[in-house]
Amino acid sequence: MEWLLAPATAAAASALRTELTAFLRRHAQERDEVEDAGLVVSELVGNAVEHAGGPVWVGLDWSAARPALVVHDLGPSFDLADLPPPQVGSVRGRGLWLVRQLAAELEVVAKRGIGKRVRTVLPVTRRVEPTYDPPRREVNALPTPDEAGPDGFGRESFLRALVVELARTAENRQGPAVAEEMVAQVGATVGGQMEDEYRRARELAGRLTAAQLADAYLRLKSAIDGDFYVVSIDTDRVVLGNRRCPFGDTVRRAPALCRMTSSVFGGIAARNYGEAVVLLDERIAVGDPECRVTVLLGEAARDNPGGHHYRHES
Repeated sequence: MEWLLAPATAAAASALRTELTAFLRRHAQERDEVEDAGLVVSELVGNAVEHAGGPVWVGLDWSAARPALVVHDLGPSFDLADLPPPQVGSVRGRGLWLVRQLAAELEVVAKRGIGKRVRTVLPVTRRVEPTYDPPRREVNALPTPDEAGPDGFGRESFLRALVVELARTAENRQGPAVAEEMVAQVGATVGGQMEDEYRRARELAGRLTAAQLADAYLRLKSAIDGDFYVVSIDTDRVVLGNRRCPFGDTVRRAPALCRMTSSVFGGIAARNYGEAVVLLDERIAVGDPECRVTVLLGEAARDNPGGHHYRHES
């Protein structure tokens, strides 16, 4: 689940803290843990809003027993090791120190362009049961009026709005897990059709090599107005960069659309290597100047616990 705070105001941070804390409380194993988790959320989001001076993206991943909170912003980065201990009697400078006492993990990573990513694991454990309780959505990811031409919205704006609203409706009615599964299935199916087209165009049979996978990815993304390029190719992985998102600026208001790219790439790779993992290392959707996508193949995928996993049953 992801949120965009733009403008990033103290009121927006407070509202998100209230929403996230309520969500954690509904699904926590022990409700006593939630207040500490809410305090961590408040400190990290509040710091980003106060010091970044621009939009803030917040993501929550509760696929493990404890949820991981990630905050992206465009403000200056810092080294946790350089932070001095809080002064006795001072009300400032205590936030990150307090987070380090409460959270299981805390890391700060500078982005290659501008800004940073702060990640922590919240001190709360989820009950072992499925949940279908989507958060409120206040950011409108649909086309804005200024995108319309003299004859109204064009085909691209209409189709983009259709994809966004279908995913949102599924999430609101059946929960975020179902929506993510739906987007992944759509991406995998469309990716299969794109792979068939690529094979016909190149007259290929058998398993695609890593270089051919990269070529297929570039072909299909170029066709939908992406600007992907190869960073590196090895026998067990493909790393791509991207300068322009096919969804345009909409992706900053709906970062979950990145899952479409993940499932297209991962589905094609898994069909050829049995298993694949897609790591969305950098994303325009969360303020990075470019995207950086790593696709792990076969054994390399099985050894990696992170990212989005794909498996093809032959």
